[in-house]
Amino acid sequence: MIPGFHGLDLIVILVVALLIFGPKRLPEMGSAIGKSIKEFRKGMSELTSPKEAKEDEQEPAPAADNLEAIDKEIASKKAHLDALDREIAGRQASSEVSNPETRATQE
Repeated sequence: MIPGFHGLDLIVILVVALLIFGPKRLPEMGSAIGKSIKEFRKGMSELTSPKEAKEDEQEPAPAADNLEAIDKEIASKKAHLDALDREIAGRQASSEVSNPETRATQE
C-alpha cells in the first residue's frame, strides 16, 4: 500500500473521486494517469541511461546501391529544377517585352 494511507483512507478517497467525476469518467482518468506515469518513467530512464547505449541504437550507414539510387534521384530533380528555372526566365523575358510600360521606358 501507499505509505501514510490505510485501507479506509483509500476507500474514502475513491468514493469522493467517484462522486465528483462519475463512473464513466473515472476509468478514463485512471488510464490517463497511468499513461502519464509511464511516459514520465520512460523519460527519466532516457535521461539516466549512458550515452553509449544511445550511440549503439543509431541506424547503420546506407548501402552503396542505395546511394546510387539517391544520386540518380538527386540528378533528376536537379534537371527538373533547371528546366523550371529556364521556363521562369523565358516567361520573365516575354512579359518584359509585352508589357507596355517597359516598352515605353526602353524607347
